[in-house]
Amino acid sequence: MIRRTLSAVAAAGLLACAAGSVAAQQDPAALSAAIDSIAMEGIEAGRVAGMSIAVYRGPERLHAGAYGYADLELEAPTPEDAVYEIGSVTKQFTAVAALMLVDEGKIDLEAPLSDWFPDFPRAADIPVHRLFDHTSGMKGYTEMQSFREVAVQDLPQDSLIALIAAEQFDFDPGEALIYNNSAYFVLGKIIEEASGQSYEEFVEERIFAAAGMNDSRYCHKDEMIPRRTKGYQPGPDGLRPANYLNHLWPYAAGSLCSTTDDLAIWNLAIHGDGAGGTLLSPEAYRSLITPGRLEDGTPVRYAKGLLVSDRDGKTRIGHGGGIFGYVSDLVYYPEEDLTITVLINTAGQVSPAGIRQEIENLVLGPVAPVVPRAFSGDLSRYTGSYRGPGRGQRLNVVVSEGEDGLELKVGGAQPRSMRWLGANTFAIGSGRVTFLLDGDEARVLQMDQGSGLYVLEKI
Repeated sequence: MIRRTLSAVAAAGLLACAAGSVAAQQDPAALSAAIDSIAMEGIEAGRVAGMSIAVYRGPERLHAGAYGYADLELEAPTPEDAVYEIGSVTKQFTAVAALMLVDEGKIDLEAPLSDWFPDFPRAADIPVHRLFDHTSGMKGYTEMQSFREVAVQDLPQDSLIALIAAEQFDFDPGEALIYNNSAYFVLGKIIEEASGQSYEEFVEERIFAAAGMNDSRYCHKDEMIPRRTKGYQPGPDGLRPANYLNHLWPYAAGSLCSTTDDLAIWNLAIHGDGAGGTLLSPEAYRSLITPGRLEDGTPVRYAKGLLVSDRDGKTRIGHGGGIFGYVSDLVYYPEEDLTITVLINTAGQVSPAGIRQEIENLVLGPVAPVVPRAFSGDLSRYTGSYRGPGRGQRLNVVVSEGEDGLELKVGGAQPRSMRWLGANTFAIGSGRVTFLLDGDEARVLQMDQGSGLYVLEKI
């Protein structure tokens, strides 16, 4: 099996790590060997064809590795600077492109969508800023039955806008957060109208070229791209080539290609000085990384093409991606000036976020264990069945009392234990559940999973 790694930094570079971190206490070779072991587990098990991993502190490379195969049929090893489709990691590029035009006075975040699409249903009720954080309420086109026939065809992109407009909204604008690709497709069209360029031209000229991202581009299936990896998916007898996808349709929601090194350059370009880098004004940068609120004031954790989360008391900013044959994860830690990138050319079997979390623990040290808080009160006020809109389907949730406290069951899944955080809020994995009470009884359940904040009513 192929295994190849690039150079690690000198020991002096690692000594610049935060005090107490694991990486600060080991030599660069040991760090790289540990990351190699994490990467090779899925490859040796035959669950992925290949992957690339890079870890940077500022402009300094701590580790870069290329593993497995770019093409299984040709037994072609994954090259240095291998090019991958990055799926929804694209969304942060779309958000930055739009904010660049905000800086130029060509897009107003508070203006209604009707300024750009006067015939779109409810457009007058949707401020442009609600396109960025999945709170517009419009249905995601990748969850629409009508999109399946369109997906393999060469049609004008406006035909998809018409399909989206024909669907009922999942919820009223600003009443919930449900991840969807439709809003980013629409946002791409606004970028084109405001700039006078195609989305592809704008991103390649105004972002990739300006930032020095020489191996990044809009993906095209019929374009020759040096060092491009081939995408795979699981099949009945092992891995098989990924299904065909026409890149007319992922577009501004997911159609960019890049490399681990270019994505480290990208993070420096937007986060490097903590104020928008070379591409955005400080005000626009704050807008990029600051999550907003629902109409009722409930805070969300999704900002503009970026999920803002907490790791052991420190900020983590990033996004994952998944598209036919590829999965990806790109994360930045501002307090550490640290970038971790994981790109994999196989969908469905190995989580890039899971690999990234293992690398986090290597570089930053393990997360401190959570000390449970004992709940004092009546748990029965929260129990019952709740229902509301989810991504592509209705969500049915049952809350019940278990041996160790409250449990939450989504659909036919197994119940999961919830840990009390205080007041009427409980933790479940990396998510949170908050109950809104009417008197002494919960009437609404808000389930916050970062890229979704589902609002469910008791039935």
